Amino acid sequence: MGSKKIKFIVYNASKDQAKTPTARVLTLEEQERLNGERALVSDFKQMKLEKEAQKNWDLFYKRNTTNFFKDRHWTTREFEELKACREFESQKLVLLEAGCGVGNCIFPLLEDDLNIFVYACDFSPRAVEFVRQNPLYCPDRCCAFQCDLTKDDLMENVPESSVDVITLIFVLSAVHPDKMKLVLENISRVLKPGGFVLFRDYGLYDHAMLRFKSGNKLGENFYVRQDGTRSYFFSKEFLAELFEKTGFKCVANDYVLRETVNKKEGLCVPRVFLQSKFMKPES
Repeated sequence: MGSKKIKFIVYNASKDQAKTPTARVLTLEEQERLNGERALVSDFKQMKLEKEAQKNWDLFYKRNTTNFFKDRHWTTREFEELKACREFESQKLVLLEAGCGVGNCIFPLLEDDLNIFVYACDFSPRAVEFVRQNPLYCPDRCCAFQCDLTKDDLMENVPESSVDVITLIFVLSAVHPDKMKLVLENISRVLKPGGFVLFRDYGLYDHAMLRFKSGNKLGENFYVRQDGTRSYFFSKEFLAELFEKTGFKCVANDYVLRETVNKKEGLCVPRVFLQSKFMKPES
C-alpha cells in the first residue's frame, strides 16, 4: 500500500464523525478477506524493517517534504484538556508532542495559544529539520529534537515531571507492538503527576487496514506499507491494557467512525480511529 493511495484518502472531504465504544462491524466479504490473511512477512524481512525503520521514515519525509499531511486544526476542539487543564486562563501550558512529524499539530497550537510551550520530537531527523525551518518556529516557544522514543531517554531534552499534556497522534501505530510499552514508560517520566496523554491513531478495521494485500502482514493487526513504513491498528482493549500496565489511568477511550468521500471517483470509504485520554495518577 503506497503513499499515493493513503494521500488519496486523507485529503478528501469527509462526512460527520461519530464516537462509539464498539468496534466497526465488518461485512462478510471483509471478514473473509481478513481471515484469509494467514501468511506473515518472513522473520528476516521483519528484522530488516525494524533495523531500517528510521531510514524508511526519513525517506518518507524526503519524498513528501511538508506536503503530505494537513495541519491538524481540530486538535484543540477534540481534546479540550489542552485548555481545560489550566487553573487560570493565562497559565503557561507545557506540551510534548511525541512524534511531531513536520509540525502539522504544533504550529496551529502555537498560533492559537500564546501561553503554550511545546517540546516536539520525532524519529526522523529530516522531519525535525523541517520543523526548525518553519517560519513559525521560535526557540522561545518550541524545542524540537530527534528522538527514538523506544530507546532515547526523553529526559536528555525534557525535564522530569515537567510536562502538562503529551500528544501521541498517529505515532504509536508506527512502533512495533513489542516496543510500545517502552514508549509509554519514556513519556511517563517527563509527564507531571495528574498530567494527560492525548491519543489518536488508526483503529481496528479501518479502511487502510482492509486495503492491505497478501504479503504485507507482520502480525496481528500489524502491517507494512510498500515504502517500508509500518502501521498497527488498535483495538480499545489492547490500548487500555497497554496504558494501564504502564501505570496510567484511562479517562476516555472510544472509536471514531467517519466516512471519507471522493466525489470525483464516487467512492465512500469507512475510516476508523481510536481517540483516547489517559492520566498519570497523582501518586
